[in-house]
Amino acid sequence: MPRKSKHEPRIAPVAPPYDEATTAALQALGPPIMLFRLFARRPERAQAVHGWGSYYLSRRSALSLRHRELVIDRTTALCGAEYEWAIHISVYAAKANLTDAQVRSLVHGNGGDPCWDTAADRAVLQAVDALHAQSDLADEQWDDLTAATGEDRALEVMLLCGWYHAISFAARALRLPLEPGTTGFPAA
Repeated sequence: MPRKSKHEPRIAPVAPPYDEATTAALQALGPPIMLFRLFARRPERAQAVHGWGSYYLSRRSALSLRHRELVIDRTTALCGAEYEWAIHISVYAAKANLTDAQVRSLVHGNGGDPCWDTAADRAVLQAVDALHAQSDLADEQWDDLTAATGEDRALEVMLLCGWYHAISFAARALRLPLEPGTTGFPAA
């Protein structure tokens, strides 16, 4: 069945009233944004997604909130996943102390831009770019990343980057429109 407009996703998310399993899945995921309501079409899938996200979006992750958001924001920008990028920028950019120049750089620049003034930020962004482009890190990139973050954080950068490729694929392929109150990619 064709979509009715460009503002509707390719498949319909669950809508209220929710059954008990769907309600529990949505409560675990967080605010009932469209992506979560799509995951909750199968509560078992939503519960599995919650397990991954509840680690990476918590203080239990080895990554700082700032580096977590750099990985997520850069990955979703590189994948063209404006929906997911916009959600993270609206919720976390200020908490991660991202400047307007850094937000623009995440979409239109790279880790070598002058707005990135720490070796750790540059190393994280360069690793994300390499993983996106080559699905690998050259020895020098690995050395820079581990020197800036440590081995455990470097492993989390790779896993989180991969996870947000999957999220980006879903958001783009499903044609998710921006959530109310979010703003899309900035102008170059």
